[in-house]
Amino acid sequence: KSTVQTETHLADVDNVCIYFSAHWCPPCRGFTPKLNDWYKDFKAKNPKMDIVFASSDKDQGAFDEYHSSMSWPALPFAERALKDKLAKKFKVQGIPMLVVLDKDGKVITTEGRSKVAEDPQGESFPWTPATFGEAIGTEFVNNKGETTTIDQLQDKVLGLYFSAHWCPPCKGFTPQLVDTYKKVVGAD
Repeated sequence: KSTVQTETHLADVDNVCIYFSAHWCPPCRGFTPKLNDWYKDFKAKNPKMDIVFASSDKDQGAFDEYHSSMSWPALPFAERALKDKLAKKFKVQGIPMLVVLDKDGKVITTEGRSKVAEDPQGESFPWTPATFGEAIGTEFVNNKGETTTIDQLQDKVLGLYFSAHWCPPCKGFTPQLVDTYKKVVGAD
């Protein structure tokens, strides 16, 4: 296979996905064909996206065999130090893992694998996470059942507390939080 400089290959790409995978990994061998099908369909309609394979294979032969099943380029197998540096940078704890980056190399998501399954047409690609404002909603209920809108909370400090009635540590902490809240806010 021919080698091309990264800057040249990705010059016109808006999003690059780094695919951490290996031939010896059964979940990888299960996901790679699905990713390959997704890539061929999506890339045909979206040429400004590409994938680069970052192999965790044990030797050149396994790498060559596995990479031959993929439609995208790879880091050369000999670039072990670069692959290790990327894996560390993106906190790869397990494979397969698909990291989606913008054109400046900023992480959009490290959940590309699940996103391919959830969005097989790539309609929401590059799968940018919702902003806090988009995720939080517009209405909240106080402990008296009264509704407050997001507009009524403008210019206020908002704390989010995730709790459950059945959770023993929550049952111990919630009264302390209520006392602190009352002292800070002066609420009754």
